[in-house]
Amino acid sequence: MKRMLVNATQQEELRVAIVDGQKLIDLDLETPAREQKKSNIYKGKITRVEPSLEAAFVDYGADRHGFLPLKEISRTYFKGDPHLGGGNRIAIKDVISEGQEVVVQVEKEERGNKGAALTTFISLAGRFLVLMPNNPRAGGVSRRIEGEERNEIRDALAQLETPNGMGLIVRTAGVGRSVEELQWDLDYLIHLWNAIEKASKEKTAPFLIYQESNVIIRALRDLLRNDIGEIFIDSKELHKQAEDFMKQVMPHNLHKLKYYDDTVPLFTRFQIEIQIDSAYNRSVRLPSGGSIVIDHTEALVSIDINSSRATKGADIEETALNTNLEAADEIAGQLRIRDLGGLVVIDFIDMLQARNQREVENRLREALKMDRARVQVGRISRFGLLEMSRQRLSASLSESIQITCPRCEGHGTIRGIESLGLSILRILEENSMKENTARLEVQLPVSVATFLLNEKRQAVHVIEARNKISITMLPNQNLESPHYEIKRIRKDETVDDNPSYQTDLIAPTESEPMTSAESRTPSEVAMVTTVSQQQAPPRRKKPMGSAQGLFKRIWESLFGNVKGAGNKDQNQQSNDGKRRQGQGARRQNNRTRTNNQQRRRQQNRGASDNKNTNRTDNRNDNRNNRNSNRNDNRTDNRNANRTDNRNANRTDN
Repeated sequence: MKRMLVNATQQEELRVAIVDGQKLIDLDLETPAREQKKSNIYKGKITRVEPSLEAAFVDYGADRHGFLPLKEISRTYFKGDPHLGGGNRIAIKDVISEGQEVVVQVEKEERGNKGAALTTFISLAGRFLVLMPNNPRAGGVSRRIEGEERNEIRDALAQLETPNGMGLIVRTAGVGRSVEELQWDLDYLIHLWNAIEKASKEKTAPFLIYQESNVIIRALRDLLRNDIGEIFIDSKELHKQAEDFMKQVMPHNLHKLKYYDDTVPLFTRFQIEIQIDSAYNRSVRLPSGGSIVIDHTEALVSIDINSSRATKGADIEETALNTNLEAADEIAGQLRIRDLGGLVVIDFIDMLQARNQREVENRLREALKMDRARVQVGRISRFGLLEMSRQRLSASLSESIQITCPRCEGHGTIRGIESLGLSILRILEENSMKENTARLEVQLPVSVATFLLNEKRQAVHVIEARNKISITMLPNQNLESPHYEIKRIRKDETVDDNPSYQTDLIAPTESEPMTSAESRTPSEVAMVTTVSQQQAPPRRKKPMGSAQGLFKRIWESLFGNVKGAGNKDQNQQSNDGKRRQGQGARRQNNRTRTNNQQRRRQQNRGASDNKNTNRTDNRNDNRNNRNSNRNDNRTDNRNANRTDNRNANRTDN
């Protein structure tokens, strides 16, 4: 049974995990120091329009300005005629101008030196629907919904009272919901949009209008499915918050919510702490003894598969196949847990047989089916590489939790002591040759200074004598390789003649990172915080089989329906019967269409078969006629020759 686990015992980190038994399926993590901005709605001001990029930069209150491309600008913000340009290409300078105020939504979080990606096409996510209030062209049904369910949802979508100029998308949670439930969710989203529109007119930009829900509410809204049987929360405050939300939105799932109160930590109880720790490691072990190595670059995520100690196969081809199959399952899980997005390149172990490559590709696609992000998978190339892309739902685990190493600055390696010392020696020689140089003062890590003052003492003395300068080397215990500092002092500069040991040493290159509680800054309060439901959610109608118990069915089979409940049961049966009749009629129509299509195909096939048969018969008849004519001619010739010979013989006699 799948469970949703919420760990909030430490205020610096809030974790939500989806487990299947004791296997970690999905992980979401949030820290107060780095609150998620995706899906937040702001009122911003355009600070710069860049025609070369066909985009504008928007100040919406963050440290970096947001990036707003032309294709994400609604026509309601166009200057003059909304249909400006007609069939010609629209220039962004003709559409918007600097200083113009726009209501934007964060589509992608800030990453590195890049600002957030913004859009003016707002989308509001509900329990069953996603409302796009200013994008009437968008809408439809989730791609994950297929078959008859898709047709039923389209019929229900056509019955909803949607205002003009708005679009709707039905989420996977909307499968099996009645029109009343969908309309109830739509009314709430429309009420929320009206509150956002009203708040956007009360202040000047920039400011926060609406803030997306926290990780608990997002998990209950987006991740809670029918296959999740229990929800455990180990915080009373968050348990109460989740209970209030579920009472308003999903009261039928309230029985799944449970407060976890035990001395054993929640994640330890289900043995997933080790699995979470593996998400922070570069290498992950496979069951057979192999491993996968995950590396992040600026352009993509590279994953390498190593067989290592995996030797269970009969030959090298079977060993490579088994290791690649295990790696395909593990890679799909790591992509979900780490929330890796963008371009991913996987270097599988080389396999000679094409059918083995297809088997690995199919295993990877099958393992990625449960991923809620959009995934596109390519094929294994002749170099053994497979390219795929995954939708970036939020900041990855490494981006939200890990920091860049202050010593190597994210490279992962540093120069050795001798290499760094020789490099500093060459830089000292270059600076000493500059005009008007009197003295060089260099602060070094202790290990590098020891190398230069002992092994390279003579080289330093040669530089001083040749250029007639003095070099002062100061070992600084606050510095770690490869960091150093060189100060060039000119002849016309006045310096204090203090001893070298009294020189002020520079501070450490990077102070200790502050904890979340210390670095926490007061977050901006949204104008629209909570919008309560105007009416209670409609109750779901239970099927008759689940409503009646065994004793009640036996009683009714012997004595008939109980008085007082007959009308209610009859009404429920009639409603259920009507609904089932409607579903049955739709299914019958689909079956009739399918049968008609099959009959047409069979008729076409029969007609083509008849044509082929007639052609074959005609060919055979022609061949038979030709053969018979040939035989008749041969027979006639033979008879004629025999007659001529007989007559000739008689004449001779």
